[in-house]
Amino acid sequence: MTTQPSASPQPWHDTAAEPVERVRALMARMTLREKLGQLYGIWVGIDSGGEMAPHQHDFAEAALGWDDLVRHGIGQLTRVYGTRPVDPVIGAHSLARTQREIIGSNRFGIPALVHEEILTGLAAWQATVYPSPLCWGASFDPELVRRMGARIGGTMRKLGVHQGLAPVLDVARDLRWGRIEETIAEDPYLVGTIGGAYVAGLESMGVIATLKHFAGYSASRAGRNLAPVSVGPRELADVLLPPFEMALRAGARSVMNSYADNDGAPAAGDPTLLTDLLRDTYGFTGTVVADYFSVSFLYKLHGVAADRGDAAGQALSAGIDVELPTMDCYGEPLLAAVEAGTVGTATVDRALERVLLQKCELGLLDPDWAPEVPDEIELDEPESRALARELAERSIVLLHNDGTLPLAPGRRIAVVGPRADEPGAMLGCYSFPMHVGVHHPDIPFGVSVPTVLDALQADHEVTFAVGCPVLGGEDTDIAAAVEAARNAEVCVAVLGDRAGLFGAGTSGEGCDAADLKLPGRQEELLEALLSTGTPVVLVLLCGRPYELSRQVDRLAAIVCGFYPGEEGAAALAGVLSGRINPSGRLPVGFPGETASYPSTYLTAKLGQRSEVSTIDPTPLFPFGHGLSYAPVTWVGVEMSAPSWPTDGSCRIQVTLRNDTDRATSEVVQIYLHDPVAEVARPVQQLIAAKRVELAPGETEVVGIGLHADLTSYTGRAGKRLVEPGDVELRVGTSSARIVTTLPCTMTGPRREVGFDRVSAPVFDAAG
Repeated sequence: MTTQPSASPQPWHDTAAEPVERVRALMARMTLREKLGQLYGIWVGIDSGGEMAPHQHDFAEAALGWDDLVRHGIGQLTRVYGTRPVDPVIGAHSLARTQREIIGSNRFGIPALVHEEILTGLAAWQATVYPSPLCWGASFDPELVRRMGARIGGTMRKLGVHQGLAPVLDVARDLRWGRIEETIAEDPYLVGTIGGAYVAGLESMGVIATLKHFAGYSASRAGRNLAPVSVGPRELADVLLPPFEMALRAGARSVMNSYADNDGAPAAGDPTLLTDLLRDTYGFTGTVVADYFSVSFLYKLHGVAADRGDAAGQALSAGIDVELPTMDCYGEPLLAAVEAGTVGTATVDRALERVLLQKCELGLLDPDWAPEVPDEIELDEPESRALARELAERSIVLLHNDGTLPLAPGRRIAVVGPRADEPGAMLGCYSFPMHVGVHHPDIPFGVSVPTVLDALQADHEVTFAVGCPVLGGEDTDIAAAVEAARNAEVCVAVLGDRAGLFGAGTSGEGCDAADLKLPGRQEELLEALLSTGTPVVLVLLCGRPYELSRQVDRLAAIVCGFYPGEEGAAALAGVLSGRINPSGRLPVGFPGETASYPSTYLTAKLGQRSEVSTIDPTPLFPFGHGLSYAPVTWVGVEMSAPSWPTDGSCRIQVTLRNDTDRATSEVVQIYLHDPVAEVARPVQQLIAAKRVELAPGETEVVGIGLHADLTSYTGRAGKRLVEPGDVELRVGTSSARIVTTLPCTMTGPRREVGFDRVSAPVFDAAG
């Protein structure tokens, strides 16, 4: 028997060649329709279930049939696992079958890239649900978040998913915005540090992180979803962009545009943002993918495009390489525009080269690539649950305590409130159960999510009364809750939000708030419980801070969990019982009395309390705040020298001691105060933070190196400056509790710095 010689390998299959050579050889052989096929996603099942993206059901899937689609190739498959509950093994086999069909049907054997939502873990049925991004920020623990990112990346690889649509790097600006729960913090340094760690972990597993939403989305007017944005160039440069810069340096390979327009220019069609800044200034070489339907929104919502073809041309020219989730504009409308000469083929080729280079990086152009399907798939392994528990424990914030906490074992406790016996109270709107599962009520959650009531019953004699739902309720139910509280030694009131999408909840995408009072009748319930005289411990499970100034002095304690995930109840019960020493710190401040307007700690002097306004924006609980059962003793804070070179570093040394008999932790926070600058600057801004663990009796010396670039800001000419002059370094435990102020003088020439500036401190190994 003789063996026939194999056909010569195609040049794009040559793994020894440079990727750009492989890609260009492939592009040279592709028809226009085949090229466009790589520039859009296909969402099979878009019309099944409920609304998971804005205006989802306004858009039909492509007119072309499946056979025609696969014949021309498919760029991306949208949410194979995240559209409906799918058994992971069945889903993986189905995806592998689909990929083999795509490979076998198009002339070049190019598989599709598969993307999913991954904000609180892979949004797939039976996958671990980790704490929400606000919890990441509350942990002040980038290494722990990096480990979580790596676990999520490993889960994606099991299922054949290549790209995850996270992290959200929008800096929280207005607490009324429904997507506050998806943000990490109100401070750009913390957002960038934590977000960059998540990116590093995810990308370490060979999958793609997608930064969103670039840029300005969170600064919408009045906190309304998709509303116009009116930020100036300095707020954009100094507050909203730094987290993206830090995460790009961490290795992110994809960026997703913002839905909003800034000063009338929608991000999806803005070349100054997506090309001039992102590509030319930052040097980004990855892909830009459209937020769902945002290309269509250029004509449907923004009114800057005449039709789908015009929208496609504007988005492609601006720098959006891939239309997601469907081919609404980049399919037939773009084909017609190119054939008519209104969109140039060079613009198509520019996007195509980026897409194919990324597929090449992922091995999808290799001749031996084939989908792999393991025989067994476990998506909620013990290791993942343990990591989810650890992050939840580190994120719980003790806001207030008169000594009632921790609760002694065996106490008679009334557990009251709409969030006490509801598994969904632990989960944010982009978790699979709340994002997809709610549309399939007959299907179980897929993962075990104990409730606060479940967790407390293990240690205490508990009675339960719901009191009222999140919204609405009856007087008789409030009366029953009052009776339960009156007959208990302590009342634990579990209140907060219901996560949902587009009006289905009180927090989440499209669920913006008119004010910052507790939703529904929950404040009325809380007042009724306080009237009993029984000590009331308030447990908040929420997607945003709420205004508690009317109750704070009468509450025994306040504990906050920002959607702490499937292991959140155990973490909360551990804090309430004292098994866990609370160590979370607020990533967003809690508003003060009658506050219902945008305000964060990051403000210039006239944004603080003053005699020229009747509104006092002082927070009830400030950014960085958090109490402990074992407070740390601050022994001393020293600076290496009173001068700080404008092109060099200074060093801060903080000595901490644990004088208690239990392990504890502190978050050392360093804020910069610049008293005189070219423009009005924030009174103070976080430039370094370090979580420090201390065993009983232990003393720890933390060394922190601060480069002068950390003092930079955008001046009047639009350049980022490091200036000589006097500054203060304020070292403390929150933005409002400063332990030591260190005055110093920056010496040397005025400098301009750019994207390559130093953006993070250096911590001693001992720290």
